[in-house]
Amino acid sequence: MTSARELKDTVVDAFNQHDVPGIVRCFAPRAVLVSPTGLAEGREQISWYYEHLFEGFPDIKFTAWNKPLLDDPAVTEYMYTGTHQGPFLLADGSVLQATGRHIAVRGVAVCSIENGLITTDRDYYDQLELYAQLGIPFRTKIPA
Repeated sequence: MTSARELKDTVVDAFNQHDVPGIVRCFAPRAVLVSPTGLAEGREQISWYYEHLFEGFPDIKFTAWNKPLLDDPAVTEYMYTGTHQGPFLLADGSVLQATGRHIAVRGVAVCSIENGLITTDRDYYDQLELYAQLGIPFRTKIPA
């Protein structure tokens, strides 16, 4: 029986090869990927999420630095590193064109499975940290 840890490690390997079909094969047909950018529901949306990420950051890498000994859920603390070299969709729906900036963003992913496939993968990282590294100013409206 495949564990969540084994599946997440397979996803990480496929991620670092930018192998979208290899990533998506690990997900159940109705799986949900949760990230700071929103929900991706089902294999088609999950595929789009990773395709978009690889387009914006063609050299992005996922480096796991802590994997607690749990079978399910699999918890992975990591660092994303890469260079912003293509269009990247922002949370407000606008597209940030390539900045050439390097990113190093810390995060944690929590992955659960059923019947040998990922059903939920919850990816948490600090979007403000990412945006600051991309040179996007933080703006907030202060009530009058």
